[in-house]
Amino acid sequence: MKIVGLTGSIGMGKSATAKLFRQQGIPVFDSDACVHDLYDIGGSAVEPVGEAFPGVVHEGAVDRETLSAQLREDPSGFARLEAIVHPLVAQAREHFIHDASKAGAAFVILDVPLLFETGGHEHVDAVVVVHAPQAERRARVLQRPGMTEEKLDAIIARQTPDSVKLDQADYIVETSGGLDDARRQVAGIVKKLSG
Repeated sequence: MKIVGLTGSIGMGKSATAKLFRQQGIPVFDSDACVHDLYDIGGSAVEPVGEAFPGVVHEGAVDRETLSAQLREDPSGFARLEAIVHPLVAQAREHFIHDASKAGAAFVILDVPLLFETGGHEHVDAVVVVHAPQAERRARVLQRPGMTEEKLDAIIARQTPDSVKLDQADYIVETSGGLDDARRQVAGIVKKLSG
């Protein structure tokens, strides 16, 4: 079974592209959704994150806004947070891969926002990078509730430049042509990877 990493900088259309792979019947591991579960009530990250970042747990769950505010004030906290969260995500990902392999999947998609930043691209068989022009991407992201130019610039600064991702991609899904166009591109990639 092949393991395929799916990534793309913020606002490129990665989540929509992951959905297109799911619609083709491909198992997709969503790292962001996994983190949401870990931060939610009963999630295994709640207690350790609460200890490392006092004041971020409200009503039994990690309050992402409060945590983000603390990280903006003290970016050195990112390393502490990653040391807690990354091993928990890795554990969930291993279970997912094991289950998909047992079910006989030809390949799986690991939807990882920071695939290059965390070195994950070295542990997959192929990389799919989702891309859109900068102006379009900024417009998409700035429509999100609570997003500001400053917040967006801080996020982009922590991400590997798009040119580097595109150079190292095995496949590229260009999302500026709309959903049907992206769907055609995804179907082509599925065909190649299933062959």
